[in-house]
Amino acid sequence: MKLYNLKEPQEQVSFGQAVRQGLGRNQGLFFPSELPELGDIDALLEMDFVSRSSKILSAFIGDELASETVSQMVSSAFQFPAPIAKVKDSVYALELFHGPTLAFKDFGGRFMAQSLAAVSDSNGKVTILTATSGDTGAAVAHAFYGMDNIKVVILYPKGKISPLQEKLFCTLGGNIHTVAVNGTFDDCQALVKKAFDDAELRQEVGLNSANSINISRLMAQICYYFEAVSQLPKAQRGNLVISVPSGNFGNLTAGLLAKALGLPVKRFIVATNANDTVPRYLKTGEWTPTATIPTISNAMDVSEPNNWPRIEELCQLKGWGLDELGYGAVTDEQTAETLREMNAEGYLCEPHGAIAYRVLNEQLQDGETGLFLCTAHPAKFKEVVDEILDIDVDLPAPLAKHGAMELLSLERDNDFDQLKAVLQSVQD
Repeated sequence: MKLYNLKEPQEQVSFGQAVRQGLGRNQGLFFPSELPELGDIDALLEMDFVSRSSKILSAFIGDELASETVSQMVSSAFQFPAPIAKVKDSVYALELFHGPTLAFKDFGGRFMAQSLAAVSDSNGKVTILTATSGDTGAAVAHAFYGMDNIKVVILYPKGKISPLQEKLFCTLGGNIHTVAVNGTFDDCQALVKKAFDDAELRQEVGLNSANSINISRLMAQICYYFEAVSQLPKAQRGNLVISVPSGNFGNLTAGLLAKALGLPVKRFIVATNANDTVPRYLKTGEWTPTATIPTISNAMDVSEPNNWPRIEELCQLKGWGLDELGYGAVTDEQTAETLREMNAEGYLCEPHGAIAYRVLNEQLQDGETGLFLCTAHPAKFKEVVDEILDIDVDLPAPLAKHGAMELLSLERDNDFDQLKAVLQSVQD
């Protein structure tokens, strides 16, 4: 598998190099030089989740890793299901919260950990640096916890993720180091990019990233789109519309890659909260990020999504117009209203899934089947969900366990020198 840097296409790397580096020169994202042929999609959809995912990912990786190795990696990473649930006639939820940290990031985080272990020099120093707006942190922390020779540093905006999200990954200790930054998620993301631009620091600590900028995480996410379609009645696969709650846009990128590989999807819908840079861009053609707005769907509080260049590249390669994407932005008040409507219909959701559901319902046409992504368990946003629905959401075991533990995070300003000091100190 060869990948090229979107900013400097002459930089071409193998899958292993892309996994180890995370980003290319000039903070460029890596993108596959060619997309594999998967053959008979209907036959592929008849396979079980792990076998199908192994075939998809082996096709991407090529002969760089043996198919048996990839199968072992997938088996270790995907030890939990991605079921669909019928919410109402012709509308289904893809539940991506059945993993150890109760969020969709478990799929990508765990496969990335397996990938890095497979391609890394066991004697080399590896420091994972990533920013999170909520769920990435937990998935990455638990995926890499206890792994030899790997240090993990996770940045998150102080006071801007839910308390239970914070507890789930800021209580582990060991090789997991968490930093509460006095700023926004975009500030955290900018610090990560600046660290990658510091060649000396990057070499000194063996810097790598576990955000969806890392191609291995993105590739893993392709697999649950196939899994969702495999569970739909065959009669409902022909006119499928998928609504994706979008923050950093890794999920939508993976979905579009799945479509490019042959998955039958009629169209995708971009669903955001008040941080609506992409919906405004799709409407006006002007890219005008604004200051990040805190919302009750905090994992989507991103005004400068990292993965958007990959989406534009893929659409250009496939000859797809950006005007083929549906889009919509939802306010907090509308989100709360939708959560109440869904609960009345018998489906308990959380803010991110509710946003995707609302925009889907607004745009779904007669004869179409709708699918929306539920990216996290409602209990991860217990305070918000309890207040809106006037209920007491039960805590699953992982949240109950970590909720009672002590926070171990450092607090730092939005300052690169402070981050650099943290990265150097965790090497001891």
